[in-house]
Amino acid sequence: MCETLPNNDMNTPETLQSLNRAIANFLFEEPSTDELFNPYSTQNPAYDRAHAAHIRQENLRRYVEERDRVPSLFVLAEAPGPWGCRFTGVPITSEEQLLDPGFPHDGDQTSDRDTPLKEYSASIYWRVLSPYARDVFTWNTVPFHPFKPGKPMTIRTPRVSEIKRFTPLLEDMLAIVQPARIAAIGRKAEKALGLIGHEATYVRHPSQGGALLFEEGIRTIIDEMGLQPAS
Repeated sequence: MCETLPNNDMNTPETLQSLNRAIANFLFEEPSTDELFNPYSTQNPAYDRAHAAHIRQENLRRYVEERDRVPSLFVLAEAPGPWGCRFTGVPITSEEQLLDPGFPHDGDQTSDRDTPLKEYSASIYWRVLSPYARDVFTWNTVPFHPFKPGKPMTIRTPRVSEIKRFTPLLEDMLAIVQPARIAAIGRKAEKALGLIGHEATYVRHPSQGGALLFEEGIRTIIDEMGLQPAS
C-alpha cells in the first residue's frame, strides 16, 4: 500500500522519503530483459562503470529527496532514452547536466565514457523547467529503458503491456505527492494517466521537431499555476 499524507498538511521530508521508498520497493530489485533495461538493478560492462546500478539508485534518491518542498507539478514523460535516464537514473536528465554545478540537481556519471553523455530532449526540457525545478517532479510512464532486441543503445515505443505494468507505481506516487497539476508529455503518458483515472494536460514531446510546441505547452501550465522561478 502507498503512504498518503493530507494535501494541506504535508511534511516535506516524510513525503519525499515515502515517495522514494515506493519507487525503490517497486523498481530496484526487478531484473532486466532482452528488450527492457532496468537502470536501477542492472549494469552492462560494455557501457557502464563499476557499481553503475547503485550509483543510479543514489542519483534518483537525491533527485527525489533533496528538495525544500513537495512538488506541485507532476510531469509524466514516456521512457528513458539511451543517452539520458538510462545512464543517470533521473528522468529526462543527462550526465552532463547532473555534473554541471549550475544545474538544479546533481549526481554522478555511470557511463564508461571519458566525457559525460548529453541528450537533446533533456537539454530542451531543462532549458524551460530548470528555474522551476523545486516545484516540478518528472517521472517516466515506463521507468525502464525499452530497446530493440540485440541493440541495447536504441529506443523503441513502449508497449501497452509495459505501460500497464507500471501504472500501480504511478498511482502510488500520485497519491503520495498529491500534485496540484499533472502534465503528460506525449500520448503514452496521457494514456497511462487515463488508465488510472487521472486527468492531465497534454504537452507535445520536445523530440522530433516538437521543441517549440513543448515549450509553449509547459510555459502555459507554469503561468496558469503561478509558479515562480527560484531566486
